[in-house]
Amino acid sequence: MRRILLLALACALLLTACAPGEEGSASSSSSSSTSSAQTSPQPEGTGETAARAPFTLAAYPSYSFHPVLAESTANLTLAPLLYEGLFTLDGQFQAQPRLCQSYTVSPDGLTWTFTLQPGVTFSDGTALTGDLAAQALQTARGEGSRYAGRLSQVSSIQGSGNQVTITLTQANGALPELLDIPIALGTGERPLGTGPYVLLDSGGSLSLLARSDWRMGAESLPVQEIPLSSMSRADEQMSAFNAGEITLMDVDLTGDSALGSSGRYQVWDYNTTQMLYVGFNARRGLCRDAEVRRAIARTIDREYVADTVFARHAVPSALPIHPSSPWYDEAMAEELSYDPSQLAGLDLEGRSLTLVVNIEHTAKSAAANHVAGQLEEAGLSVTVERLPWAEYQAAVAAGNFDLYLGEVYLTPDFDLTPLLGVGGSLNYGGWTSNVIGSLLSGFRSAQGDSRQGAAAALCRHLCQQAPIAPICFRSGTVLTQYGRVEGLSPVYGNIFSQLESWTIQE
Repeated sequence: MRRILLLALACALLLTACAPGEEGSASSSSSSSTSSAQTSPQPEGTGETAARAPFTLAAYPSYSFHPVLAESTANLTLAPLLYEGLFTLDGQFQAQPRLCQSYTVSPDGLTWTFTLQPGVTFSDGTALTGDLAAQALQTARGEGSRYAGRLSQVSSIQGSGNQVTITLTQANGALPELLDIPIALGTGERPLGTGPYVLLDSGGSLSLLARSDWRMGAESLPVQEIPLSSMSRADEQMSAFNAGEITLMDVDLTGDSALGSSGRYQVWDYNTTQMLYVGFNARRGLCRDAEVRRAIARTIDREYVADTVFARHAVPSALPIHPSSPWYDEAMAEELSYDPSQLAGLDLEGRSLTLVVNIEHTAKSAAANHVAGQLEEAGLSVTVERLPWAEYQAAVAAGNFDLYLGEVYLTPDFDLTPLLGVGGSLNYGGWTSNVIGSLLSGFRSAQGDSRQGAAAALCRHLCQQAPIAPICFRSGTVLTQYGRVEGLSPVYGNIFSQLESWTIQE
């Protein structure tokens, strides 16, 4: 675990009561494979003997706690303590079994049968069955679910006995990576789960109580009861954290709220699928030419954007797959490494480009300025149009750009079909090729060892054509009060990963 002193958290924190953007969709705003802890300076007058609250988390009682249907980010953060999925993701976005004991796949890759772990119960003692798991996953497919997009290629879900069968319309060899979806009993605002804790409400006072009947044993948990500090406004979390009233919070250190943080704390980053990239208009102008697109991609200093603009809360990436993923090809990424001489050698001196960016996100606007400056140093004339979100959306959808700075939440299987497929919902630049459909399908359907080769074939074509220019994947961040919690290993979708290894100082 690495520790360094931070002078301050210069970036503002995005702490809303709304859920994050859906995977596979464009974002309205918005490391290494292991998390790192960083420590802020000790403020004057802080005493080690001062009384402090027990390990406490934030919650929004007036919002739903349903792990699939909720809109409160803070309540969703609590979900892994109450609910479990068939699988959980590790820091490399690989599926690890949780409620699933084993599975089989049909030869055509369309039908998957998952056998559940024996002896699993919900917190009221109800046994987990294939039918109940199937019902929960059907809810995840439905309207209002934050997981509906990743399950859009599911044609049916059926459960019987201790098995769940999922049938797809298109083969997906990485389906387990999409099934970290929390399994809840019913669709109420506070449904029961199979996780290590149960939500208690004692006269409006909320807490999480360790389950004595949890199959992995309550004694393995670092704390038996977790008080929940009730919130009603977005800014209350940071105030409560600064005051030491809550011990831990999941934050966006590159957001645009006027909120700030002070005090002594530790910072733990984790990988996400949230990718920042430059999109090209492949229908008209300079960017119709693959050689120009490729040269522009090599003119972007990704390390600078990740380290300086995003204050190291991002991981530079030349490919639209996270560098921590086993499907990321370092050798191919090197072919798109920073080399501004490539663009300067194309004799485009004085040619004009328009770069569109959402003005409402300071870090993204700063990234756009940096990209524009680098292109101008290479001889181009770049106009940066900073637009409010609605106008930005309209301009991108209408193709009124040469370049746009975009952001997307990819699914954990890194299916790029919406972004790069012919007619893809996020393929705003209109790029296409006569082989991209088969390459995307080949990567999506490949299983086991064959997936590496399929990823390489896809990335090779993307390196040659440069339909977009990936810049970085933003990192998520957990803040903890200094010295209160050790051993965190947060991962995408579960900041409480490996909770049994935590040490909590009361």
